[in-house]
Amino acid sequence: MRYLLLALAWTAYCTLHSAMISEWATGFLQRRLGDSFRFYRLFFNAVAVLTLIPVLWYAHSLRQEAIFRWEGVWLVPRYLLLACDILLVVAGGRHYSLGQFLGISQVRGASSGGLAAGGGLDSSGVLGLVRHPWYTAVVLLLWAHDLDMTALVGNGVLTVYIVVGTLLEERKLVHEFGDTYRSYQGRVSMFIPLKWIRSRIAP
Repeated sequence: MRYLLLALAWTAYCTLHSAMISEWATGFLQRRLGDSFRFYRLFFNAVAVLTLIPVLWYAHSLRQEAIFRWEGVWLVPRYLLLACDILLVVAGGRHYSLGQFLGISQVRGASSGGLAAGGGLDSSGVLGLVRHPWYTAVVLLLWAHDLDMTALVGNGVLTVYIVVGTLLEERKLVHEFGDTYRSYQGRVSMFIPLKWIRSRIAP
């Protein structure tokens, strides 16, 4: 029962998070708020952090002995995962704006960063390997820790949320970039660079 409540808490958090950045919500608020909408990202981040605290507190209260530990021979794959995680974050940071992610750029009236590069679609660097390097990094970070039942529940819900949320985000990107983004989807994998690997080993 406790883990069911934890799963529901994580699901409620993810649902709120997704609803606040949905195309319908942001479009409605942008029309209503006008120029003040530039503060919305800051507000969204503040709500995301404040609503995360009680979920983390409840999850921490359920902590038990780990079911699986990254130790012994498992330390090698763990460190490889963490190394990939760091590389994805750093490489993704060359294409995404931290100021925009935090909402600072919007307040200043700028919106640099993201997929758009010079009015087109940026598929250079790590974006030529995977379409969502930071989301991949988050999933790797979630699972590269010792796992108890609490972690399994939370990681499971968050992983599903990241996948579903990314699919919804891609619908927006197709709407924005059209066939250019569809072509990008055909060339580059979403999370794991399988298409890039196949292109290197194919005869």
